[in-house]
Amino acid sequence: MVASAASNQTGAAVGAHAFPAIGPAGVVAVRQLVAAAVLLPMARPDLRRMSWAQWWPVLLLGLVFATMNLSLYTAVDRIGLGLAVTLEVLGPLAVALLGSRTRRDLIFALLAGLGVWVLVLPGPSSDWIGIGLSLLSACCWASYIVLNRLAGRRLDGIAAPALGSAVAALLNLPVAVVLLAQGRFGTTALLYAVAAGVLSSVLPYTADLIALRHVSARFFGLVSSVHPVMAALAGLILLGQALATHEWLGMIMIITVNAAAVLDSRRSPSSGQLTRPVHDRDLQDRGRVAEPATVHVHHALTQVGVGSLVEDQLGPAALHLGEGHRHPGPPGLVGDVPDDRHARDPSQRTEHRRQ
Repeated sequence: MVASAASNQTGAAVGAHAFPAIGPAGVVAVRQLVAAAVLLPMARPDLRRMSWAQWWPVLLLGLVFATMNLSLYTAVDRIGLGLAVTLEVLGPLAVALLGSRTRRDLIFALLAGLGVWVLVLPGPSSDWIGIGLSLLSACCWASYIVLNRLAGRRLDGIAAPALGSAVAALLNLPVAVVLLAQGRFGTTALLYAVAAGVLSSVLPYTADLIALRHVSARFFGLVSSVHPVMAALAGLILLGQALATHEWLGMIMIITVNAAAVLDSRRSPSSGQLTRPVHDRDLQDRGRVAEPATVHVHHALTQVGVGSLVEDQLGPAALHLGEGHRHPGPPGLVGDVPDDRHARDPSQRTEHRRQ
């Protein structure tokens, strides 16, 4: 997840170099086209066998991708990468706070609001459009966490981000067509935009999908705290955007509140589990027993040279099934399931022993 954050913010900084030629909308269009072109062949989803229960999270995920990227890149163009991403990280913080709604959560929310005020220092010169776009991106990021986790449970491998990227690419296709007709896709701008697509879409979407299958959404919110730091460093090194003292202070306040809120929520019994049991209805919804998605993802990522990312995130044990009491889980999860003594009919017990 940390590697995902570093890749994401580096890609955003690289893509910003193409803003003068094709604008934020052009970079987003190319980014989504690249993501779809790389992820779809890797995932190879069977569209004909997909049910509406699998389609609707994917369609919403594509809309979230398109809105999140366009609003963030436009904000980066107006207020800078570090400030925009710091405001955007309020989305994962909201996921953490809404998961537990205690008195401490209210305190965390107030402290986060104070951090935002210190970060922005509202005044006549404030770029409210840029700030508003960053907050819109924060809402999209919160939705992305929930939808990506849901879609990842219902689809094999990396089909969820692949199809979501394809939907976002279709939504951005008119922008790419107009820019192409105007002759604005120079070689340099196109290379910057393609690099943004690989660094900010292909690698992070895949890594986040894998991570959200094995950690709770709240823990994901904790690790997301590093995004503002990565963004500030990428902005400083690649764009020459130095933050003011109050911006660093506000960023530190928001990061600290985010981490404290998630760590506090993990101490409660409702903080979520890393895996969940497989139920019969899961297998009925899928219509078949799927191999664990981690195997598919590891094989696919190995083809593009980043297979080690999976092992870094999950550990070698997650890349194969255990024996005896382990079984492929629902759409991409590997979880404990009842042994054959709990099968609903004798034929299932016989079949299990035969296997």
